[in-house]
Amino acid sequence: MTKFEEIKNLSAAELEAKEKEYRQELFNLRFQLATGQLENTARIKQVRKEIARIKTALRQEELAK
Repeated sequence: MTKFEEIKNLSAAELEAKEKEYRQELFNLRFQLATGQLENTARIKQVRKEIARIKTALRQEELAK
């Protein structure tokens, strides 16, 4: 099962909670990058893609209604 299929199976409330969680992580990663403490810079791209997947799933749900 792909990541998007896993995300699609979550409810809207769960998706919004996950999006909030990822946005907080992204903020922390950017803060670490600015202070020179970030070791895995690729994680920023991964988190941004996860947020995009969640937003896509939310939009598809919205259009299906």
